[in-house]
Amino acid sequence: MAVTYPCKFVLLASMNPCPCGFYGSDSQKCNCTKEQIRKYMNKISGPLLDRIDLQIEVSRVPYQKLDSNKKEETSEEIRKRVNKARKIQLERYKGQGIFSNSELPPALIEKYCKLDNKSKKILEEAFERLGLSARAYERILKVARTIADLDNSRDIKTQHLAEAIQYRSLDRKYFEN
Repeated sequence: MAVTYPCKFVLLASMNPCPCGFYGSDSQKCNCTKEQIRKYMNKISGPLLDRIDLQIEVSRVPYQKLDSNKKEETSEEIRKRVNKARKIQLERYKGQGIFSNSELPPALIEKYCKLDNKSKKILEEAFERLGLSARAYERILKVARTIADLDNSRDIKTQHLAEAIQYRSLDRKYFEN
């Protein structure tokens, strides 16, 4: 028996790349064996990872960057961009029973996530290089559509697609062992 509950949620998760936390680090040597790393990484299944839209590796930040006077985008500026992108999506999908890019069914992905030939070639190369799944294809297009919306762009451009592909890098980076 299957039960469906009416809900929408956002899953945020984090994990270290290995038991000691330093596998892949430029600043500290990992002391784990390949077997320990493989066993640790196998705690998260490939199919589960495949369903996570954004997979971002966060490296250690050196003190010099923390102490920098470089002006960054403020939370208020980010909030305004996000709200504007949400309005764009609400208007785009008005009357279609969906409210955001994440809810796009396959038929609407084809309609709203069109790529030019250069972008199609980039996506094809990423699939060959990273060994991505069919599920990843749809997720990349939805994320690229959102990045374009945040950039106030009607079309998905190559830079939007390239950024979306970068968010899938963990698919294979640590899970090859």
